[in-house]
Amino acid sequence: MATILIIDDNETIREGLAHVVKKMGHVAIAAASGKEGVERFRTERADFVITDLKMEGLGGVEVLRAVRELDPDCPAMIITAFGTVETAVEAMKLGAFDFLIKPFAPEVVRLKVERALELRAARRAKGRLEAENAYLRGEESRNFGELIGSTEAMRRVFAIVERVAPTDTSVAIYGESGTGKELVARAIHTRSRRSAGPFIKVNCGALAESLLESELFGHEKGAFTGAIKRKLGRFELADGGTLFLDEIGDISPALQTKLLRVIQEREFERVGGETSLKVDVRVVSATNKDLAREVAEGRFREDLYYRLQVVPIAIPPLRERKEDLAPLVEHFIALLAPRTNPKVRAISDAALARLYAWKWPGNVRELGNVIEQALVFTDGETIAPDALPEALRGESPRPAAGDLSVPTGDLPLPELLDDLERQLILKAFGKAKGVKTETARLLGIKTSALYYKLEKYGIS
Repeated sequence: MATILIIDDNETIREGLAHVVKKMGHVAIAAASGKEGVERFRTERADFVITDLKMEGLGGVEVLRAVRELDPDCPAMIITAFGTVETAVEAMKLGAFDFLIKPFAPEVVRLKVERALELRAARRAKGRLEAENAYLRGEESRNFGELIGSTEAMRRVFAIVERVAPTDTSVAIYGESGTGKELVARAIHTRSRRSAGPFIKVNCGALAESLLESELFGHEKGAFTGAIKRKLGRFELADGGTLFLDEIGDISPALQTKLLRVIQEREFERVGGETSLKVDVRVVSATNKDLAREVAEGRFREDLYYRLQVVPIAIPPLRERKEDLAPLVEHFIALLAPRTNPKVRAISDAALARLYAWKWPGNVRELGNVIEQALVFTDGETIAPDALPEALRGESPRPAAGDLSVPTGDLPLPELLDDLERQLILKAFGKAKGVKTETARLLGIKTSALYYKLEKYGIS
């Protein structure tokens, strides 16, 4: 049973088409104008659209454009009593499934509906097949994409992902910054029956409350100062797919209430709007906070907490799974070397030992940054210890103005970062044989910025 949207300002034709559709066993939605039809399509999402060409206000061609923007895979057919070759060509260029001249027989309508629904099914099947083929070709690696690990803790993560992915159950991902929470969310989406749909991400901690509300739910034109046009929210954009709410623990109490409603009822209104919009979205959330503690201390709604974490997944920090360091390093070299330093093929045992000795407060993200930096300063095919950041080398003396060593003791973070930046500049300065423009190019900064930093760190 499919849903067919019929848009025509002629009541007789509208009812006649609806009668044919219902007799075929499908659901018919009728709209008496182009504007009404587009709004019905936004809220109820049909499998096939039949629209009149000539209507007051929004005509059939404009309706077709709107439908294509909202759902590129939805077939649409234009009907008219004023058919011309030019109009037919324009409609077909916009992706119209067919063009039917009035009057028409019910048998012809039935045939068009059947063919349109077959096309819709074929497009959906193609999307699923392409995703499966990509997986079989190894584009989604056997290690869950960029999620790499063989420790017991990571095997538990993979097992939960495999079990929960085919369902529509809400998942809450917990872990420190840099552990790969977004990668887990993407793995869930890729292995779900929504894989052909969109994967939309929102960083809830990066936006002010008013901006986040507009980002999540969209807004109408004129809803607030600066709202010069209608904006679709992330829930609308994620319809039929997965919405990943990162840093969910940072949202305000007021937004928690609105988020609870859309998760429970699957409907919401845009900021400044009155029309309730329905969506079919799976919500996956992530946070580096202890949400249970946030609930206990009154900063997070208990009912929203239980809605979000039907299935929780905890990702261990890198310091607790150092057995995965070697395969992760291999992964980052293979990923980053082609665009950073194609000569590099491996890392030396001595350099790897330095990585094992580090505590990795920034987790896998920090490891990726370290390998990328090491690639920049490696001259041969193998990363050696001297290509690593000084902090990872285990050298402890406090440097003098011209010394190259950087301490690994309990320095305040700003001082440690200054030391690391100074060391990078010195290495690049040496590699460029003292040519300042080349040094700036290697560092990816402007020459004027380099002069400032040379003076700041007393480098001459």
